[in-house]
Amino acid sequence: MVCEIPRWSNAKLEIDTTTPFNPIKQDSKNNRPRYVADIFPYKGYIWNYGAFPQTFEDPNHTDKDTGCVGDSDPVDVIEVGQAISAEGSVHRVKVLGLVALIDDGETDWKVLAIRSDDPMADRIQDIKSLEAYMPGLVSATVDWFSKYKVPDGKPLNSWAFDGRAKDADYAHSVIAATHDAWSRLIHSDKEAGFALTNTTVRSSPHCLSADIASQVFKALTGGSSAQVPGDSTKVPVKWHYVHEGMVTNCSKE
Repeated sequence: MVCEIPRWSNAKLEIDTTTPFNPIKQDSKNNRPRYVADIFPYKGYIWNYGAFPQTFEDPNHTDKDTGCVGDSDPVDVIEVGQAISAEGSVHRVKVLGLVALIDDGETDWKVLAIRSDDPMADRIQDIKSLEAYMPGLVSATVDWFSKYKVPDGKPLNSWAFDGRAKDADYAHSVIAATHDAWSRLIHSDKEAGFALTNTTVRSSPHCLSADIASQVFKALTGGSSAQVPGDSTKVPVKWHYVHEGMVTNCSKE
């Protein structure tokens, strides 16, 4: 997985699928950087949050189980291990299962996983053992995703499977299917609104040589070798209490 957002931080960082080489950027709205609200009793994102590269939730495909199309993004990963991962870090993980958020009528898979180098990785093998060693985490995950947009004036999110977690075999089948969707996309002649520029998939019509890729990168960054994706030290200062789909301690800030 690629970590986009470290645990307990608030900056809404994500892989930008519309910019060449798909950098991690902070999402914005009305030209202002976005942060998730602190919703009681949670602080920011309650796990390391990221995505599986080379996956694609196809907006033209209706999933037979959820009845909804994909959300046009890579598959999200919820990493539950002990360490706080850094923005942009890459980790080998063990897949434990998944939950299926329905976000604005689109399927938004959330794969539950643990880093392979985590001290608990040998004991946590699946959803059942995750519940045994980290009781309440799956239900807290469903609760968090249900409520996290409410402080922005949006309704509670809904779930496929009534919010119940599916097992690792099911999760692996979703990962395989979304990888196939990515493969079709990366090999397509048209970019269809996505930045498919790459340097590793030689059979893709969007693959660039190292020299050309370097030129494109320098043009994008102004010659800088790296950019900070977001300032995760800036955090909201208000704890939101959400009950029955409403913020109950709403007041002018």
